[in-house]
Amino acid sequence: MDNASLFRTAADALAGDGWCVLTELLAPAQTHALADECTALYAARRLAPARVGAARTATELRGDRTQWFDPAAASAPQRTFVARLDALRLALNRELMLGLVESEAHYAVYPPGARYARHLDRLRDSDARVLSAVFYLNQGWQEADGGALRLYLGDGTHRDILPHAGTLLLFLSARFEHEVLPATRERLSIACWMRQRSPDRIA
Repeated sequence: MDNASLFRTAADALAGDGWCVLTELLAPAQTHALADECTALYAARRLAPARVGAARTATELRGDRTQWFDPAAASAPQRTFVARLDALRLALNRELMLGLVESEAHYAVYPPGARYARHLDRLRDSDARVLSAVFYLNQGWQEADGGALRLYLGDGTHRDILPHAGTLLLFLSARFEHEVLPATRERLSIACWMRQRSPDRIA
C-alpha cells in the first residue's frame, strides 16, 4: 500500500472509530533495526523505570522501563521512525484538522510478568496529547505469549492488540482507556504521542 493510501486508511478509521491498526509503516529491516537498538539499550541498562504523569511519578501501576528519544541525539533507526511518524502526523492534519504540531516517543521494554494498569494517556493537567501511537518490535510473537494492549471501547467492549513486530496502533488519547497485559517474554515497543500546542506553550 502506498503512503497516501495508508495514511488515508488511518484517517478514515480515526474519523469513524477513533482508533486503528496499521501494518506497513516501516519496512521489516527498519523495524528490525529499532528492535536491535532497543534490545541493546535494555541489555546495557540504559532504560530507566517508567514514571507517570506530568510530574514523572514512580508507581506500581506500570512495570516497564523506558528511554525517551532525544531529537538532538537520535540514532539512524530513530530518525527513520520519526520521519515516518511525522509524515503520518502531517497527513492526519490535512485530513482531520487535528492541529498536531509535534510528537514525542520512547522505547519501552516490559520484562516478563510486567503490566501497565488501565489508564488514559491524556494528562490530567494538560490537553496537549491528542493521538497515541504504539509501534511494536517483537519478532515471532504468539498469542500464548500474552502482552496484548487491551483497548476499552465506548460500547463497553474491548479489543486486544497483540504486539507483533511492525504493527502500529493509533487511538485518540482522551477517548480510550487501555492497559498492557502481562507477557511471558520481554515485550518491546515504541510509545508515541502526537501533540497539539498547549496554551502555556504559545509564544
